[in-house]
Formats: sequence, C-alpha cells, structure tokens
Amino acid sequence: MTAIPVPFSGAPRVNLMPRSEIARRERDSLVRLWVWIALGAIVVAVLIIAGAFAFKFFADQRLIAEQARTNALLTEIASLSDVSQAIATESELTDFRTDAMATDLAWAPVMEKITGVLPADTTITGVDFAVGGVPQGDDPTAEQGIVGTVTFDSPTPLDIVALIRSLRGVEGVLYADGQSVTSSQVSADRFSYLLNVEFDQSVYSNQFAAEEGGE
Repeated sequence: MTAIPVPFSGAPRVNLMPRSEIARRERDSLVRLWVWIALGAIVVAVLIIAGAFAFKFFADQRLIAEQARTNALLTEIASLSDVSQAIATESELTDFRTDAMATDLAWAPVMEKITGVLPADTTITGVDFAVGGVPQGDDPTAEQGIVGTVTFDSPTPLDIVALIRSLRGVEGVLYADGQSVTSSQVSADRFSYLLNVEFDQSVYSNQFAAEEGGE
C-alpha cells in the first residue's frame, strides 16, 4: 500500500497562546469599543446641547429686537393719541350734526312751490309749518316732511277749489286743502285765505346728511 504524501504550502504554525489570554484580549477590545461608543454619545449630546443653546440665544436676540420695535411703535402711537382723539371728536360731532340737522328744510324751494300756484297779485302773509320725522327709508316721497298752514291775501275772490287742485299736483305735496276764507286784516277790500298743506321729505335740504359709504 502506497502512502500519499500531504502537501504543505508553508511552514507549520502552532498557536501556543493560552485560552485565558485570548479571552482577556477580546474583553479589552470590547471594552475599548464601548468606551468609544460612550465618548461618541457624549460628544453628540454635547453638540445637541450646544446647538439648543445657540438656537435659544438667537431666538432671544430676535425677541429682544421685536420687543424694542414694539415699544417704538407704542411710543409713536402714544404720540398720535391727541390726533386720534381729535379725529374721534370730529366724527362724533359730525354724527351729532347729521342727526340734529336730518330735518333741515330747503325753505326757498318750498315757498317757490306754494307761490308757483298762486296768482301774481296774491301776497303770502303767514306760514306755520311743523317739521316731520327723521328720514327712515330710501324713498323721501313716502314719508311726511312738513305739515302746516299758509295764509295769503288776494284783492279779488279766488277759485279756491281750482287753486287747491293745482297745489295738490305740485311735486312734493302730499296733501292740500282749504281751511278758511275771511276778510283780510290788511285791507277791507282784500280776501284772506288759509290753506292746510303737507309736504313729503323731498323738501329736506339733506345738506348735512351722511355721505354715501361713510360711517
């Protein structure tokens, strides 16, 4: 029987290190690994903490800057308080005037409407009007504006029915009627007439009305 030789690629080696030494070296290597891991975790934690402090520092700086800006704006607003008070007072007075003068009358047009239907030789001797209410809607012709009486003299008798009919047809007149016909107190040969007249709110001047879109 022929023996087959075993081939060798190098010099034979034998590990003579004790098993305990190998275990110790493995433990030392593992300890060093954990030490590095712990140091890395500490470094990461320190960086995170430093970043948080830096973020807080810059945030505090921005807060201080905004507070300074706010204080400056408050100072400017305080310096304008007199102006704001004056504007508020002006607005209140304007509103008061608007309410108080809501029934202001355009007297000249009213008298022109009355005299327009009277004969040329008549003379108005008295007017007694009471103002109506404050406008409540958008249609001034639907509400009473002024109501009262008109007294006038004529040298000749007038057809009071025809005159009243003409007055009722005048724009802005809601109602017209005769109340009395007497001798004039000015002259015995003149006649005095007393008419009841009611106008709508189109006779208001609206001079002090609030502007459209205003407050």
